[in-house]
Amino acid sequence: MPNAMQSFPTGGLALVIGASGGIGHAIQQALEQSGSFEQVMGLSRSVDGLDLTNEASIASTASTVAGMGMPVRLVIVATGLLHDGAMQPEKSWRQLDADTLARSFAINAIGPAIVAKHFLPLLPREGKAVFAALSAKVGSIGDNHLGGWYGYRAAKAALNQLMHTASIELRRTRPDAICVTLHPGTVATQLSAPFGASGHEPVEPDAAARRLLGVIEELRPIQSGLLLDHTGLPLPW
Repeated sequence: MPNAMQSFPTGGLALVIGASGGIGHAIQQALEQSGSFEQVMGLSRSVDGLDLTNEASIASTASTVAGMGMPVRLVIVATGLLHDGAMQPEKSWRQLDADTLARSFAINAIGPAIVAKHFLPLLPREGKAVFAALSAKVGSIGDNHLGGWYGYRAAKAALNQLMHTASIELRRTRPDAICVTLHPGTVATQLSAPFGASGHEPVEPDAAARRLLGVIEELRPIQSGLLLDHTGLPLPW
C-alpha cells in the first residue's frame, strides 16, 4: 500500500480526470489505497460523460463536485492523445495536417485548460492543494533534439504554458495551492505501446502512479508553475 500523502490536510476530495486510461486508473487506485483523502473520484468520458472537447460537460461535472461540499485537495488531469486509428505522430513536416493538429491541441492542451478554468476555483483558499496535468518531456522545446512528433510536441508545450500562466493567477488568491505539469516517463499504456523500442524502457502504470504521487507529495508552493519529471526535477521549457 502506498504511503499516506501526509503533506495534505486531513480529508478532502481527490479527483482523477481520465481515470479510464491506463495511468489514470492506476493513479485512482493508488490514491484509494493510500487512505489520504476522504473520497477519491475517477472521472472520464466513458464513465461520467466528462468530455474534454465539450466545455458544458466539464462545467456540469465541476458544479456537481462543488455541490458535494468537500474541499477539493487534489486534481490530476491524466489525459493525452498521441495516436489512434486516424492519427499518428508526424515524422516530417510533409505529414502536417490542419485537422490532426487541431485535434491534438483540443485534447492535449485546450481540454486540460478548460478543466483548469472550472476546477481551479474549487481549490481551498488555505492549506495544500494541487492541480497537476500530465504533460510529456517531448513538450520541452529546450530538450527537443530529435524533431518529429510536431503536433504532440506543440500541444504539450502549449499545455505547459497554459498551466504556468494559470499558476500565476492561482497564487493571487490561493497562495498554498500548486499548479504544475508532470512528465510521467514512458509508461506501458496504449499511448506508448507502438513506441516501446525508442530506448526508454516503459514502466507499468502502477509503478508510474506511485512515483508521480511521490512527486506530488513533495510539492511546495514555490514549485507552482513548473514542468517536472517523475523524479521531481524541473524540465526546461
